Amino acid sequence: MNHPRIKICCISSVSEAHEAIRYGASALGLVGHMPSGPGVIGDELIRTIAQQVPPPVGTFLLTSETAADRIVAHHQKVFTTTVQIVDTLQEGSYQEIKKALPGTSIVQVIHVIDERSVEEAIALSEQVDALLLDSDNPNLAVKLLGGTGRIHNWQLSRQIVAQSKVPVFLAGGLNPENVKQAIDTVQPFGLDLCSGVRTGKKLDPAKLEAFFNAVMG
Repeated sequence: MNHPRIKICCISSVSEAHEAIRYGASALGLVGHMPSGPGVIGDELIRTIAQQVPPPVGTFLLTSETAADRIVAHHQKVFTTTVQIVDTLQEGSYQEIKKALPGTSIVQVIHVIDERSVEEAIALSEQVDALLLDSDNPNLAVKLLGGTGRIHNWQLSRQIVAQSKVPVFLAGGLNPENVKQAIDTVQPFGLDLCSGVRTGKKLDPAKLEAFFNAVMG
């Protein structure tokens, strides 16, 4: 049986990165400037952590930039293996990003709200390397772009997985108690979580172990 890849997000130090990898993380999320939400660290620290993560573990820069040239500029400060775009791309194109950052994967976050989210995800899967389905709302006055720990409608996510042209990560409120149901319902390529393995904003070894055991068991 193929188990989903696990991405631990909101990594805030080199020691947290090594701890997540020790438990089996396939990728790490490093959060750049955001209008709201947890885990934000400076670009210099993101670059330092990314430099010390051994392959094949992926490093994802979470960027809230919405213009292709600004996304490229953000990545060129940190040199992660992947750019995770948490908002809608409003200026420029994915092709421009790919041309400027050869060898860097592009993951687009879809905030699963309703059936329109399904249509958006399927269309964008033609242009990026992977999708990540989360439970937030970029349409609010203060955008919610990740890390809220809320679950969305997994049936909508299942529709996206079934029709996407690229691998799909599932995020939003995952924890050791619900992750098996999430996997069975959505059948994602990967899982992404932040608050579900933390206590007081710090990685919790007991929660990490419980989560990985729940996925692999």
